[in-house]
Amino acid sequence: MRKLLLTSIVFSVGLIFIARLFYLQVYNQDTYSLYDDNAIRKVYDYPKRGYVYDRNGKLLVANQPSYDVMFIPREVKPLDTLEFCSLLRITKEDFNRIYDKAYIYSPRLPSVFIPQLSREEYAVLQEKIRKFQGFYIQKRSLRDYQTTIGANVLGDIGEVNNAIIDNNPYYNMGDLIGKQGVEKTYEEILRGVKGIKFIQKDRFNRDLGPYKDGIYDTLPKAGHDITITIDAVLQEYGELLMQNKRGGIIAIEPSSGEILAMVSAPTYNPNLLVGRQRSANFSKLYNDSIAKPLFDRGLQAQYPPGSPFKVLNALIGLQEQVVTTDDQFGCRMGYYVGSRRLTGCHSHSSPLAMNGGIAQSCNAYFANVYRRIIDKHKDAGDGMDVWSNHVKSFGLGNYLNNDLAVGQKGRIPDAAFYDKWYGKDKWASTYIISNAIGQGEVEATPIQLANMVAAIGNRGYYFTPHIIKNIEGEKIDSKYITPNYTTIDKQYFEPVVQGMFDVYNHGTASTLQVPGIEICGKTGTAENFVRINGVKTQLTDHSIFVAFAPKDNPKIAIAVFVENGYWGSRFAGRIASLMIEKYIKGEITRKDMETWILTHGLETEYSKPYSGKPFTINKGATIDIVEPPKTDKDLKKNSVNVKAKTTN
Repeated sequence: MRKLLLTSIVFSVGLIFIARLFYLQVYNQDTYSLYDDNAIRKVYDYPKRGYVYDRNGKLLVANQPSYDVMFIPREVKPLDTLEFCSLLRITKEDFNRIYDKAYIYSPRLPSVFIPQLSREEYAVLQEKIRKFQGFYIQKRSLRDYQTTIGANVLGDIGEVNNAIIDNNPYYNMGDLIGKQGVEKTYEEILRGVKGIKFIQKDRFNRDLGPYKDGIYDTLPKAGHDITITIDAVLQEYGELLMQNKRGGIIAIEPSSGEILAMVSAPTYNPNLLVGRQRSANFSKLYNDSIAKPLFDRGLQAQYPPGSPFKVLNALIGLQEQVVTTDDQFGCRMGYYVGSRRLTGCHSHSSPLAMNGGIAQSCNAYFANVYRRIIDKHKDAGDGMDVWSNHVKSFGLGNYLNNDLAVGQKGRIPDAAFYDKWYGKDKWASTYIISNAIGQGEVEATPIQLANMVAAIGNRGYYFTPHIIKNIEGEKIDSKYITPNYTTIDKQYFEPVVQGMFDVYNHGTASTLQVPGIEICGKTGTAENFVRINGVKTQLTDHSIFVAFAPKDNPKIAIAVFVENGYWGSRFAGRIASLMIEKYIKGEITRKDMETWILTHGLETEYSKPYSGKPFTINKGATIDIVEPPKTDKDLKKNSVNVKAKTTN
């Protein structure tokens, strides 16, 4: 009996082992386990990255061959380090640092030792690479920018970091990924899918050939080409006009929401972030804390919108039926409550109705309209929320849900915002009168202002601004072809559009007219404060301009923001008019404006915080703004008086 039991146990154990071996070697063909098999070397085959074209079919981004020196730390054998370092033009300290970092990451997985060799460097190394066991050369593609413009639009590609690898199993150490711009937004479409080959090794670590005749190998799938909405000619012209200036330009096609130009100044050549010098060049750009060339001012900079914001208050006033186009308001160089002047204003005829209020950018007119909007309701908070919701329907105060890599939401205050600072029912419309003219707590990005003016040009709706026009073999997201409607009824837009048209006819932009094009616009000036050595200091004002053209069925809507540009028509207005003419006509007839812009820069203004020279401040009309309190002490005072100038 005991012999039978022992025999049964041995037989059973044998069956279990046989079954397990059969399962592992025959039945279980799970290729995923190949990645963990030390007897199999994995060689990746990287696909061609998709090309990028502008809206007119001009090639902007292609590819160029590149060669990475790869290695597997545990397979590296003793070598002539001095010869190896000499071939790669690195020091022995660099060798040790790179090796140690890769070994910590994984001693058995491939890592990049030196990325992106040039053809010449590759030619020298390929003849001797066999001498250095554990090292091999892997071919891949680098970006080849066919242009020097649009760095903020196109973006760049760079090596993945550990955080990306941990979160996305597709990537391995040394892989490249889109870091900015469309390269980042459309990474998965542009990159394609890399292939892989499994190479069987013997016990001496020598390659024997494809594992199981290559049945588990995969071929790479090339990335899709994309066409973006940018007009390369218009983009280049905008960057030219913004030389020696700081700010942003956003131009949109109102009928589609397609972004025609997206200029951020100062900019840089996208080719600086290609090849072995990418890291050094990126560090220089990143560490420039003064000009901030990597900061996309068109998408990320949040500014007071100034007088362009007044047209929204006109539309809201009409929608809320607190004002008609014929209602007139007087202006005594400002807006008064009793004997106290709350807003200043520049010299113009008085009284003014809506058309004149827009054309002459009258602060007193819009202070009256704004107060009527807020005071229509018994509680100021209710009026504030109604006003805030109207403004946000134009895409302000929220992310636009676009396909751009970066952005900011701006700020449109509501009742809760002021309740936090003042206390519920402890504030009134006179406390926040600066919102009437786009100052105070209101902030917007240039792309939001361009979208706002596109909605006005469309008489009440806009398409989400986007950068993608076409994807090879795919459709773009339906949200980019679906209109977004504002809360303002269509009939109220025409008088406001006429007022913006008269800004060019006989208003604050009358000197900026372009022959043959009916342009509707609005000038703006925004105050500019920074802290210098801990002291709040007023710098030269920002120049703002928004416009669309032609007046009917507009082809382009634009917002221009020039930092320290004095006033709206001085820099931003000229640039906007030139950009509109360039896009619609294809040529410039206002050579006088073009020459002025190209020969006038603002470097002196930008150097003033560091030179100690005085800033240019308009000492004319002022507005006494009651700011939200910033401390408990301020809260008890319930108001703080500061000076801010008119925004024309």
